[in-house]
Parts: sequence; C-alpha cells; structure tokens
Amino acid sequence: MKSTFFATIAAVLTALSLAGSAHAAPASLPAYAKVRHINFAGTGCPAGSVSGYFATDLSAFRMYLDDFVAETGPGVPFSQKRKNCQISIDFDFPAGWSFAVASVEYRGYVGLDAGVTAQQTSSYYFQGQAATARLSTTLNGPISRDYAIRDTLGIEGQVWSPCGMSRALNMNSQVLVNSTNSRRTGVITLDTIDARVAHVFGISWRRCN
Repeated sequence: MKSTFFATIAAVLTALSLAGSAHAAPASLPAYAKVRHINFAGTGCPAGSVSGYFATDLSAFRMYLDDFVAETGPGVPFSQKRKNCQISIDFDFPAGWSFAVASVEYRGYVGLDAGVTAQQTSSYYFQGQAATARLSTTLNGPISRDYAIRDTLGIEGQVWSPCGMSRALNMNSQVLVNSTNSRRTGVITLDTIDARVAHVFGISWRRCN
C-alpha cells in the first residue's frame, strides 16, 4: 500500500514538473504576422508592381516586384542602366515581439560582356531609427547564366524592430550595370520561375524584455 501511495505521489510530482516546464518554455514565434500595407516608388517598381507576404511558418517574408531589370548597350537609354525601388512595409504582429532581417535571397539572370559589371544592393532600416543594414553583390563579365545569391547578416549587422511601438520597415533595392565601353552589352534581372522578382527575407524573431 505504501509503495502505491509513493508511486502516486511521484507521478503527480512528475506531471506537475512537466506542466511547469511546458508553461515556462517561451514560444519561438509569435501567433501571427501579416502585412498591413506596402508603399513603394522608383524606376524599378511602377504602380501595382509590388506585393509581399509571410511564409506560413513566419520564418521568411517574400516580396515580389514585376519590373526590375537593368541593362546597358548600344541603343539602350542611359536611364536603363540603374533601377531602384524604395519600399515601406507596415507589419502587423502581436505586441511583445521584435523581428530582424537575418538574410536576403534573390535570383535571376545575368548576361555581361567582358568589362561589364552588374551590382545588386539592398539596405533597410526601421522608421525612426538610424541603424541601417546593407547587403551587396557584384558580378563581373564575361558571364551569361542564371544565378541565385543568399546574403546573410551576422548578429552584429541585424537591425531589430523597436519594442512597444509600430514602425514601418523601409527597404531600398537597386540593380546597376556599368560598362567602360559603350559598345559592350549587359543585363541583370531579378526574377523567379514565374518571371517575377522575388526577394526572400529570412526573419529572426525574439521576445521583447
């Protein structure tokens, strides 16, 4: 009878311990995250060309642009060598959470003659904050191929959204083609399988103190 009593007590204590541990363990992700609104302007993003959404597991934010191509060469207007898009995204997620962009992934096609270079750069910051994160990739000709590039920010390079207030995430993305010879040609596109540009931002989440 004593053994049954002590076995019952042990089972109860174990159950309480497990329940306490489960309650103490913080969730690694907020309950939801979504986009309230996106404002954008620039030569690479005409009206109606930008959209975005979170992955179902909230680990990434995918952004689409429909017209983001830079090129240079004979007969190509000088204005086409650089395309830029300034984007402001207003997010909605539960209070008590903060997020940062930990990586940026993009893909497309690049075709460059010898002596021609192409550069893709991205920077972002939260409204009202001075800290800015920057990522950049340069490709050199001669080259003609599809590409996929993933840039990862170290912990020291991540910019976190402020706690206790709502601030838009501002992004500036640019593609640029440069040539030392006006007769040389070059083009860089950012696109996905369905011929739309996609930036995939890897997202880190943390609870506010």
